[in-house]
Amino acid sequence: KILDIARAVAPNCRTDMIGIRAGEKIHEEMITETDSLNTFDCGKYYVINPTVPIWKESDWITHFKAKRVEPGFKYNSGANNEWLTVEEIRNLIKQHVDPTFAVSP
Repeated sequence: KILDIARAVAPNCRTDMIGIRAGEKIHEEMITETDSLNTFDCGKYYVINPTVPIWKESDWITHFKAKRVEPGFKYNSGANNEWLTVEEIRNLIKQHVDPTFAVSP
């Protein structure tokens, strides 16, 4: 959520709710129902394989310990129930962007 990101990096910054702007997305669609036909669950992430793979599918599934998702599966922010906390966002910034990142009081 955008407000959680703002609170993580600038907790004292003023925020104004201005509503939705024309063309703005409310939810991000990461995997569509159509994509579910080629989507695999690999544990920590999903993989959408090409329609015409260049490898033997059973070998790929074994190698990556993948499981095919159910037909009609979709993954989008509107159906998400796992959100990072402000502190988790800060830790990710330290881990992947700036190890010296700190929030000023």
